[in-house]
Amino acid sequence: MKSIASRIPKPRRGQDHYRWLRSDGSPNFSDKIYRVEGELEVIASKPAVRIPLTAPIMKAVEEMAKGYRGLIVSQRDKLDGILLATHVVNYLGGGPLYRIIERKHGYSIYSALGKEAVESIYEKNVITAVSRDKIYDALHKMVVYNVGFLPVVDSEGGVVGVITEHDLVKVLSGLYESGVEASKIMSRPVITISSESSLKNAMEKMVATGFRRLPVVEDEAVVGILTVVDVIRYYGSHEVFKKCTSGDIREANSISVRDVMRENAVTAYPDTDVSELVRLMEANNVSSVLIVDESGVL
Repeated sequence: MKSIASRIPKPRRGQDHYRWLRSDGSPNFSDKIYRVEGELEVIASKPAVRIPLTAPIMKAVEEMAKGYRGLIVSQRDKLDGILLATHVVNYLGGGPLYRIIERKHGYSIYSALGKEAVESIYEKNVITAVSRDKIYDALHKMVVYNVGFLPVVDSEGGVVGVITEHDLVKVLSGLYESGVEASKIMSRPVITISSESSLKNAMEKMVATGFRRLPVVEDEAVVGILTVVDVIRYYGSHEVFKKCTSGDIREANSISVRDVMRENAVTAYPDTDVSELVRLMEANNVSSVLIVDESGVL
């Protein structure tokens, strides 16, 4: 089975999936960011959670369900690649990797999760950061390569940790002052999903658009949010097996978004200062904030 690892990471500039860490085209950071001191090894999340190439995908999903959006794929203490929640969502029904389940496993959820190995869906060509790099270096790579998960390696190539967008949110949270409103930097247009849509439809939309988070709406008002992590927890917590009595993954993915989403989405108004947005993200342990009007409409 050919891995998605055949892709070579390239700078992506076509569709801007805005995150507060990012900018259009070349990075355009505040001078304050360049002055932030500290090497990446100090702020990296440690230890990096590893999974062997030969591990069943179910094992990886169970690990991710503990709160990890990415795993280091490592067979013999060397970085072989990474497995992200987006790869798993692609495999479970969101994208072309789902063909493996269709053709090889006949839609059997037990076979697809228990018999298929991580090596079939992981990313082999990985953008990394070096432990002695500065915070700016990691931020620069995230912007240019449109990635939010960087393995941090030492001089010998050993993995010492990982840097995620959320790690940088915490480090840079004290950096922003008043003056820039949410309306000036928020992403447009917003890709949403109906609460009555199927989980399969939501996963397909995530993969097609590149957004890991979908605001859930009813009558245009936000009623929750669905993220790739929520999908992973549905599978990794084994809740999926309660919903899927037939053993057919199509049944598992036919449930409504409402059954998997989180109702307490973090929201703010368009005139909210960026500094407050960052504080909201840090306080709620999230990497995005939904911008709504007084009626709760995006």
